[in-house]
Amino acid sequence: METTPKGEAMSSRALREFSNYKLATQNRSALTVDEYLLDLRIFFKFIKALRSGGPTEGEEFDAIAISDCDFEFMKTVSADEIYEYLSYLRFERGISPRSAQRKLSAVKSLYKFATVTGKVQNNPARDIDHSASKKTLPKYMTLNESEDLLNSVNDEKDSKTKLRDYAIILTFLNTGMRLSELVSINMEDFDRDMTSLIVTGKRSKQRTIYINDAVRDAILDYRDSLTKEQREVTDAKNKSRHPVFLSNRNSRISNKTVQWLVHKHLVNAGLGYKQLSTHKLRHTAATLMYREGGVDVRVLQDILGHEQLNTTQIYTHVASSDMEKAVHKNPLANFKPDGGDE
Repeated sequence: METTPKGEAMSSRALREFSNYKLATQNRSALTVDEYLLDLRIFFKFIKALRSGGPTEGEEFDAIAISDCDFEFMKTVSADEIYEYLSYLRFERGISPRSAQRKLSAVKSLYKFATVTGKVQNNPARDIDHSASKKTLPKYMTLNESEDLLNSVNDEKDSKTKLRDYAIILTFLNTGMRLSELVSINMEDFDRDMTSLIVTGKRSKQRTIYINDAVRDAILDYRDSLTKEQREVTDAKNKSRHPVFLSNRNSRISNKTVQWLVHKHLVNAGLGYKQLSTHKLRHTAATLMYREGGVDVRVLQDILGHEQLNTTQIYTHVASSDMEKAVHKNPLANFKPDGGDE
């Protein structure tokens, strides 16, 4: 849980003036204002991470500075980015619709203050109602788009990182791992036959993830391409562990590097316009398993490491458009009785 919002939040002029306004003119308690500041701090960090392709979780996300998130920065935020923020809260942070509504209220309150005081002219949050936090669906790639992405990576010429990048993206799309889980994988986490591995998810909870032949072969191809010295690279904090994926500096690959390489390959595959990220690859894996593979939602919950079933059930909603199409494709959809009215 994020804490101590005051020091960092007050480095933002917009949040400092907003805090003073709430305390002085609206008689809000210091505790309530602190909760607003905490929510807005996460909001600003997310917008910056979204635009830069940086990590949206972990220590690197927490370290994002917001001192430059002033009123000029607020003017550049779009309604689409706020919807992205709501999706992030629901499906990456796993918070409840009620909590998402509270966080949206903080954003709406900040923009209302900024427009009333003339700091900002246009309010991108004005027409986003609180039901949006319930209705927001995760973005994902179709099966064809996923195949296009993988083929684009595989077709790269003279790339020293092709095998690594291909293995990383294939692992995301087949397992639905979180970014933090993928970069933390060690060779020692696999079973002897490399058909499963243990990952450490949120709140340090461990779970077993099974991998298919495609993922295993891609990882082995990548590892076989490394030099003996590279294969012997160990974790900086635990010399008995060998990171699976390495950076160009022969150390464990970072969240930021993975975010960057995924963004690069999405653009190369002509999918950059979809504003996808590593977490959207996780959404894609879950959606394809549910829609194309017929995986039971409770099994999917275990695969993704969701604590609450309702977090996983969003993927049943994603398929609702397909259900509507299916009704119209029913062989009896255009049935009319013979003879008309009798």
